[in-house]
Order: sequence, then structure tokens, then C-alpha cells
Amino acid sequence: MTDLFTLLTLPHTSDAFTALPAHAQPALPSTRESSSRTHPATTAEDKRGPIVLRVVGHPVKPPSDSVLDADYALVRRVIRALLTPGESGALPATYDRIARACCAAVVEAGRGEGLYEAAKMELERCVGVIERELVNEPRASVEWLVPFTDACAWFEKQVGLVQSLLAYLDTLYVTAHPNLTRIKPLAYELFARTVMGSARVVQLVMDGIGDWLEWERKNHAPHALRAYIPRLVHHMRAHKLYTDLVESTYLTLTHAFYTKESDALASGNTLSAKDFLAHAQTRSREELERAQEVLPAESVAAVQDMTDSALLARRLDWLAKEALESLMKAKDDKQLKKMYKLFAKVDGLPLLRASFKLYVQNKVKEIVTDAAHDDEMVPKLLEFKAFADKLVAQSFVDEGPTGPAPSAPSQPSTSQTPAPAPPAAPTQANREFQYALTDAFHAGFRARRKAPAEMIAKHIDRALRRGQKGKRDEDFAAELDAVLALYRFTDDMDVFRAFYQRALAKRLLLGRSASDDFERAVLKKLKEQYDPEFGTSDNMFTDLALSRDLMHGFHEHLARSGRAGCGSAEKLNVMVLQQSNWPFSARQHDVDLPRWMQEDLAAYVEFYKKNHQGRKLEWDHALGTATLKGRFAAGEKELSVSLYQAAILLLFNEETTIPYADIREQTRLEDGELQRTLQSLACGKKRVLRKQPAGKDVNPTDVFHFNADFTDPRYQVHINSIQSKETAEETKRTQTSIEADRKHALDAAIVRVMKARKELSYEQLKTATIEAVRKHFVPEVAMIKQRVEGLVEQEYLRRDEWDKTKYIYVA
Repeated sequence: MTDLFTLLTLPHTSDAFTALPAHAQPALPSTRESSSRTHPATTAEDKRGPIVLRVVGHPVKPPSDSVLDADYALVRRVIRALLTPGESGALPATYDRIARACCAAVVEAGRGEGLYEAAKMELERCVGVIERELVNEPRASVEWLVPFTDACAWFEKQVGLVQSLLAYLDTLYVTAHPNLTRIKPLAYELFARTVMGSARVVQLVMDGIGDWLEWERKNHAPHALRAYIPRLVHHMRAHKLYTDLVESTYLTLTHAFYTKESDALASGNTLSAKDFLAHAQTRSREELERAQEVLPAESVAAVQDMTDSALLARRLDWLAKEALESLMKAKDDKQLKKMYKLFAKVDGLPLLRASFKLYVQNKVKEIVTDAAHDDEMVPKLLEFKAFADKLVAQSFVDEGPTGPAPSAPSQPSTSQTPAPAPPAAPTQANREFQYALTDAFHAGFRARRKAPAEMIAKHIDRALRRGQKGKRDEDFAAELDAVLALYRFTDDMDVFRAFYQRALAKRLLLGRSASDDFERAVLKKLKEQYDPEFGTSDNMFTDLALSRDLMHGFHEHLARSGRAGCGSAEKLNVMVLQQSNWPFSARQHDVDLPRWMQEDLAAYVEFYKKNHQGRKLEWDHALGTATLKGRFAAGEKELSVSLYQAAILLLFNEETTIPYADIREQTRLEDGELQRTLQSLACGKKRVLRKQPAGKDVNPTDVFHFNADFTDPRYQVHINSIQSKETAEETKRTQTSIEADRKHALDAAIVRVMKARKELSYEQLKTATIEAVRKHFVPEVAMIKQRVEGLVEQEYLRRDEWDKTKYIYVA
């Protein structure tokens, strides 16, 4: 028997394989002759020229024409059987036999052209039959989609089978003729041209989709035939008709339906703006769920956006004004976040932002102009600001692009191990809303000049006197920072500074500050972040430290002079303050103290002048305090009172009943101060004196009695709270002082500007003046004009002879 190498002899055309070393050539364990034939390149005798391939066996006879005709006829019958709608009989041969028959007809008989034309003719006949059956289908509306999707499914299945059986025709004949279309694309092209090219079929598809959508939208429930919609989508995508037919129809019907619904709801006034917004959100959610179930993922967003646009596009202004206001009042941050997303989809954020800014501005204006509840101004502002900040940080945010999730080590999946949740999309606060919030607070504060700054200072005063009350340092510091943040919105920085420094001075002098550390921390923050002029307040702490050293020296002086333990001087505590460091002016008239108190003060003055020659001490007893022992029927009490209260109470050691006129004569207090002090002793919660006639107000005709029946559960009784409170008179004096300082500041600023510029128009001078003092306050235009006229009268400036709107500096 001839071996394989004899049968397969190939022509020698190259010596490429002879480059291998001799030892690397594998040798067959055979005879020398066989080995020689295996490695023809190793010897010269192997170069024998062309190699002849001989097939051993009986010759193969070509099939006869009758056999080829039978194969050709078989393939045609199969094509007709497969492409005849309603044909359910078995094929005349097996798939293998049909494929071999197709091969013989194409390769051996050369009748590929005939088979191709036959297949094309049968496809044309098939799609024509399908089109007629669909047009004549008795079912309509959504029900018509059932036979349509069935016909599409049958056609796609049959075409796939024909393509498989005619594989030789597709791969040999059609490929060799570039002008021909392969079987499956040809079939789909004919289907699109004939079936989907029928106006009646297209209309029936659109009607089915429209009726299905309208039924579900009106009934708020899935249609019984909803399952056929995803099938329809699948078939239309297969024929590349989804976008032009299904998606466009879906979007058009969605826009029309919700535009009509939006108009009906708005014209009927059946819903409030808030309820309309909730309705729009519900509709948007329904459309999202429906689209996710029946449409491809790439169409879901378009459907939801179309729904939102149709419902909201012509209602944005109404919703932004009314719905936003109701949701803000209800503090419904979740609904506001949904509202923001809806407006973002329909390009309505500028309207929403404008309404948000207007609401915040009006709300702040409402709070600051409520003069009857000034004590509640700052807490209300803090509460509202915290809510607004939360909205800007968490609700009015844009979702950023989601990056690739970090890869985690793969783990075997089990039914008990749930799949990890996808990471939340990163969000970024909308800066435009942040700016709107800041501008709105600024505008709201301007509705009532000076008052917000004053109330902020007084609120911080109360907080620092009250202290932490069990709060952590971090939490208390955060509360103070929140209050200071409101300070940024006021233009009256000088008002805040004046009231804050007065309150700070009282806390330090009366020992009412809860923590020196927090006092210094707040001052540092004010100085570094808000107003450098707060740096002068550090000198208050320096004065108090020096005063403590002086008192220590005074007590040592008493001990050396042998006066220790004698009299009350050793209990005296004097604070020597440098007047320029403290926000108090020297009093023209003060209380007349008892003689023994004056002697103690005289002893201290003598000691002080020995150590500090050339200095003058002026006493201010308004913030002085004293501790008295009172003997009542219920027992002895220790009374902590102001020095004014002490001077009055000590009068009752001589007499138990004293008229108002006698008290005024002996203390020489002004009527306003005297009445306020007597009111705290005889009309407050802790009445160590009784007044006749009884009442809340003190009159010059009243008579006061020592209240021997006074009781209190505590041994130490504090009655001097009136010192720490800002009275109406003190507030008025502070405001008057601020106005005077402003006039001086404006005069100085105008003169500096004119001295540098020499000539300026009124508008230029006004702008330059505002810029010069804006770090302290923003003056009103009328006030600037008044100060300019005053400087003209004082001949610091003069008007130009030819242009009365121009001012010239007078050197």
C-alpha cells in the first residue's frame, strides 16, 4: 500500500526549511528510503522537480443532469414552503439534505442565479401576503398588535431558517456578485418596503400604541396586552424601524397627552400649585416605570423628559412662585429636591432660582422688621438660615458624571450574599443658588437698618453669658460660628461692633462671662475674619489683669500698714480701666455712697497715686456690685446687688419706711436710674422692699418699706440682673453715639477723597465716599449729601461756578 508521502508530493520552490541544524531534523523510525523522502532538503538527490498528486481509487462520476434538476427543484419547493404564511406541513427533506441540494445546485449545476431569483420572488410574495392579512385583520386598536407581532416573529424565524439552508447560496454565489444583497438583509428590506411601507399598517401600529398608552394613563394600571409592546419594540429594532416609528410615536403621543392634561388642570383651577407639582412628579414616576418596562434603556430618559416638559413648560412661573412658597413654609426639602430636578429637566432653573431668592429675601425681611419680637429675631434667622443652607447643599444640587467604580476582589456569589448596591452619583451644589441665598439675606437685612446688627450682638452676649450648658466645646463653637455668619449679611458693621464691645465690657466687669477662652476665641475670629478693629478689645483683658495685680498690691499694703482685718477695705475690689479701651464715657453725676464706702475708696486712691503719679481716677459706680447680708423674719440671706441697689438698701438700716423723695435726696441718683433701681427691688420677682401704693411702675409719690417677710429658698439671692441688661436709655445713647461717629467718619472720608482728587462731580464723590467707609457701614445717599453740604458751609469744599454738580477742594 502506497504511503502518505508518496501520495502527497509537492513541488520544491524554496530551501527555507534547510536552515535548521541536522540534529534538529526529526527522523521517522523507518527505512533509509523512507527517511530520505521525509527530508528532501538534506541531500542533493531529493531535488526531483514538480511533485504530482495522484488519487488512488475508482474515478468519481459527476452527477447527472436529472439529479441536479431534482436538487434544484427540492430547494425551490423548500423556499416556497418556508415562506408561505399559514403553511404548517413538514419539509420534503431533512435540513442536511436540503443544504447539500443547495450546494449541488450552486456549485455543480451553476444555477445560483436561478435560486437567488426564486428566493427573492418568494420573499416578495410572502411580504405581500403578510401585508394583505394585516390590513384585513378584523381586530383593531391594541388587539391588532397581537397578530402584527406574531407575523413579525414568524417572518423573522422563517427568514433565519431560509438563510441557514441557503448558506451555500449566500456564501458562494452572492459573495461573488457584489451587486446582490444577501438573503436576510434582502428579506428585511422587502418587509420594510412592503409591510411597513403600507400607510394602513403604519397607522394601525400607531393607533395600537396610542390606544394602549391612553388606556394606561387614564386608568393608572398596566393594560392586559402590555406584554406585546416589548415584543413590538424588539421586532421594530430588528427591522431598524424603532426610532422612526415606535419611539417618535411614543414621544409625540406623550407630549400631546400631557400638554392637554396640563392645560385642563390649570384652566379648571382644580389643583393648587403644590398639588399640581406633586401630580407632575407622580406622572413622571409612572412614565419612568412604564418606559423602563417596555422600551430600550436609551429611550427612557427621553420619555421622562418629554413628560416633564409637557406638564411643566407653560406652568414654570406659576409653580416657581406658589409651589416653592408652600414647600418652603412646610420645610419639605424632599419635595423641593424633586422640584429642582423637574425644573432642571425643562430649563426652568433660572425661574426657580429667582423665586427662591425672592422668598428668602421676603422671609428675612419679615423677620427683621418684626420690631415687636426683636428678641426672637436671631433665633428665627438662624433656624431659617440652617434650612436654606441645607437646601442649597443637599436639594439644589446637580448630579455629576459617574466615574468607573473601583474594582473589588471577586468573591463567589451565593444566595445569602446580596449584590453590592451601586455607588451613588456624586453631587455638586449649584453655585447660582448659593449666590442667590447670600444676596437675598443681604437685601433682607437692608429692610431695617442697624437692628439686625444690634440683635446679633445681643444674641452673642446672651450665649456667652449663658455658656455651654452641658454642650461639647465643638457644638458650642459651631453655634457661635452660625451666629457670626449672620454678621456677614449686615452693612452696619459699626453698629455690631459698638453693641458687642459694650456687652463684652459688661460681661468682663460683672464677671458674667461663662468662659474667658470662648471670649478670646470669638474676639480672635472677629478680628481675623470680619473686622480688624476688634483687635482693640484685647486691651480690656490687659486692663483686668493689671487691676488684679493692683488689688493684690493694695491688700499687701493694708497688711503692712496694720489695717488688715479692720473695716471693709480688705474686701474692696477696684478695677482700674484705661478709658480709651472701654466703651463707656465718664459720668457727670453719680450716686452718693455711704461714708464708710467713700473712706475705703479714698484709701485706694491714696495707694494708687503713690505708685502712679500724674494719673487721675474717675469713679463709675454704674457697674459696681456689692454683697449685703439681710436679716429677715425667715432668716439671714446674702444679697448680691448692684452698687446702686446697695446704696438704697443701706438706707433702710436707719429707717424701715422711706419716701421716694428722701431716697433721691440721699443718693442723688437721676430719676430714671433711681426709678429703675427701685423697681428692681420692690416690683421684681425678688422684692426685698415693698411699695405703696402697689404697682409695676415707680412714681415720685411712692413710699417704700423694708420687706421683713421676704423669703427665698436659696441663701444667696441675686438681684443685680438689671446691670447686665441693656436698657432702652443705654440703647438710645449707643445709637446716638454711632450716628455721631458716622458723621465724623463721613466728613473725614469726604475730605480725604477731595484732598487727593481736588475736583469731583457729586456722583463720583458719592461713589468714592461709600467705598471709603464701606468696611464700617454703608451710608445712605441722603446722609452723604447732607455731609457734603455741611462741608461746603464749613468751607472745606466749594461748588464749581459753571457746573453746580462739581465740587472743588479748598486748601
